[in-house]
Amino acid sequence: MEGGGFVAASKVNIYEGRVTAFVICTCLIAASGGLLFGYDLGISGGVTSMEPFLKKFFPSVLEQQSKASQTENQYCKFDSQLLTLFTSSLYLAALVASFFASIVTRIFGRKISMLAGAVAFLIGSILNGVAMNIGVLIFGRLLLGVGVGFANQSVPVYLSEMAPASIRGALNIGFQMAVTIGILAAGLINYGTAKIEGGWGWRLSLVLAVVPAVVMTAGSYLLPDTPNSILERGQPEKARQMLQKVRGTQHVDAEFQDLLDATEAAKKVDQPWTNILQPRYRPQLVLCILIPFFQQLTGINVVMFYAPVLFKTLGFGDDASLMSAVISGIVNVLATMVSIYSVDKFGRRVLFLEGGAQMFIFQIAIGTMIAVRFGVNGDGELSRWDANILLLFFCAYVAAFAWSWGPLGWLVPSEICPLEIRSAGQGINVAVNMIFTFIIGQVFLSMLCHMKFGLFFFFAGFVVIMTVFVYYFLPETKNVPIEEINQVWKQHWFWGKYIPDEALIGLSRNDEGRDT
Repeated sequence: MEGGGFVAASKVNIYEGRVTAFVICTCLIAASGGLLFGYDLGISGGVTSMEPFLKKFFPSVLEQQSKASQTENQYCKFDSQLLTLFTSSLYLAALVASFFASIVTRIFGRKISMLAGAVAFLIGSILNGVAMNIGVLIFGRLLLGVGVGFANQSVPVYLSEMAPASIRGALNIGFQMAVTIGILAAGLINYGTAKIEGGWGWRLSLVLAVVPAVVMTAGSYLLPDTPNSILERGQPEKARQMLQKVRGTQHVDAEFQDLLDATEAAKKVDQPWTNILQPRYRPQLVLCILIPFFQQLTGINVVMFYAPVLFKTLGFGDDASLMSAVISGIVNVLATMVSIYSVDKFGRRVLFLEGGAQMFIFQIAIGTMIAVRFGVNGDGELSRWDANILLLFFCAYVAAFAWSWGPLGWLVPSEICPLEIRSAGQGINVAVNMIFTFIIGQVFLSMLCHMKFGLFFFFAGFVVIMTVFVYYFLPETKNVPIEEINQVWKQHWFWGKYIPDEALIGLSRNDEGRDT
């Protein structure tokens, strides 16, 4: 049985135009939306490992840590459902917000959706920083979740629509790069604020989330909307002008005609949430569900937002645990740069497959080392040498994710859907991502307590499944114009039977060009 699938270059239109400074700038500004998600991922775990924060809001966790120290069970130090609710409540709010965001994105445009998310995140950041009780703290987290839900829904779609096909992967991964920069910045800030005397450093960590929120708010206000979105809202002349500006040429007839065709198809769809269930959209529906599902089952988010807690649990000191999280954050940023360079050169499938193999190897290595040092009872400690080796394994695992499932988990769902279901498809992608981020975030510390080192073998098993799935069921989308992506599905060994001939926008015009 053949795996994947490729599209011959002659089967898709090659549009005129060049990579302009305008499109680079707009995509970089839009990608800053990833800072919201990344900063929160990085800040939460650091704050929840700070004693003054725990003393104010989660005193039972401090008591539990003391008991764990007495019994020497390292696995169960932080097992608290209330503590994990603080972290994972954001993702529950993002889940709900993503459904509203898909409607706003379709009706009012990508720009308005990004702006709404930025404002919600800004308000939530302020509330978290001044919170005096658990109620205000959780409410602030919920507003942060609304911001993340709107940003994660609209930004990847914006980037995929603005970018030329030849560098769509690299520009879209700008979103994931912003996520990794946010994680790294949060780790550095946590490391600094943990040293502030007086016990208020955690407030500074939380309130500094206003910085990425302000960047995103200003950026969203200044950005133009995409030609696809403008045309979808019934302004063809304005859409053509924007396309000419984005592509740096007046000769955009072929691409504009494809956008018109896609828009006409979209107008026939009154309910994208219902239409995406039709057989002709089966490939997109399945991928928009399984890619974010698998992305979370790599176990990466629990490593990133619980990194300081996890390292502290495994015997690193307070400062060492925060610095270890910073080191893994630096690796995350550097490895994402590898993806930016290679995604349009080698394609999506190569990165998925290599990243999956590398993640599997190092998750097994991490689980084995923890098993040898702590056993089933959680009795043991790490020597300095052991700690360095374990950190190296974690960094190799993070690097593999950062150039594969991290950026591609957002890129691929945003580029595989036709215009008429694009907002719904991305809404499903974000919703599934947030559902499983919430679930895994809520149960991770409990799973670590009960499954112990086996937790890493659990995630490694899913990495095998998702890598096999990619090999057989994910076609290559490198350099394929976004409105002609159905041609990829039509030629795939499994998905082709679902795609009707009339869904192949631009194909008849391309055939005519070859006949003349």
